[in-house]
Amino acid sequence: MNEDTLMGEGREVAGKVKKVAGNATGNPSLEAEGMVDQLVGRAQKTLGAARDTLATESAPLLAKARQFARERPFASAALAGVVGLAVLNTLRGKR
Repeated sequence: MNEDTLMGEGREVAGKVKKVAGNATGNPSLEAEGMVDQLVGRAQKTLGAARDTLATESAPLLAKARQFARERPFASAALAGVVGLAVLNTLRGKR
């Protein structure tokens, strides 16, 4: 669990408290602020979970890519060039 996940959880809980307080006191702006805080907290938790997953799941793939680059440097350079051209053409709108 990383900092984004923890901060998101805290913000979501604070948003729930604000929403309930706004509903109980009849303050619609506080209630709306609580709803926004809940949504932002959920988004931040999702970002944290994605970062955790990326950090754990991408390590083996990255190791394989590094090994391939060491074993076949010319093939790696050619692959990088082809991918680069594809990205450039996509960004320019050509297919």
